[in-house]
Amino acid sequence: MDALGIRKAVVAGYDWGARTANIVAALWPDRCKAMVSVSGYLIGSQAANEAPLPPKAELQWWYQYYFATERGRAGYAKNTGDFARLIWQLASPQWRFDDTTFALSAAAFANPDHVDVVIHNYRWRLGLADGEPEYDDLEKKLATFPTIGVPTITMEGDANGAPHPDPSVYAKRFSGKYEHRLITGGIGHNLPQEAPQAFAQAVIDVDRF
Repeated sequence: MDALGIRKAVVAGYDWGARTANIVAALWPDRCKAMVSVSGYLIGSQAANEAPLPPKAELQWWYQYYFATERGRAGYAKNTGDFARLIWQLASPQWRFDDTTFALSAAAFANPDHVDVVIHNYRWRLGLADGEPEYDDLEKKLATFPTIGVPTITMEGDANGAPHPDPSVYAKRFSGKYEHRLITGGIGHNLPQEAPQAFAQAVIDVDRF
């Protein structure tokens, strides 16, 4: 934003993008006009991640534990495309995407840092890898699960097969003008791509809150 000369913006995303939007809105609300966050409040901490989940919930995170091993790193590096396609299918079970659609996103996996970033992310969550020390103070702030005060629309697809919290769990995390939207019709985890018009409309609408 600094490089582009943008002082304040509406931020929006899903999954890692939603978590990034949440962090911007929580730590730098003066730079965030409003936010659209798929699957709600996704700020986490290593301490919170120490608590075990019920077995069914842990099962959904199978790849997190796979990535905790060197076998998992090697497997992901060797089969990145196949792995990602499987996650797409599990997370969006009713999305009938074609090879061309997948290939457009899969091109990003050619980034030489991709595997290292993914592996570090999941190992950090489990306390198996350290973060960058220069950001320790920011991590401490995030570990308190700060309330987000900027105008917010949260969204969820009715067929999200990925781990995600119930909207009732995170609604209290938003203290500003707030609305939750459930998008129906078999919409899975990748809501911005599966329901682009609904996602774009939320961005337009939250900008007017």
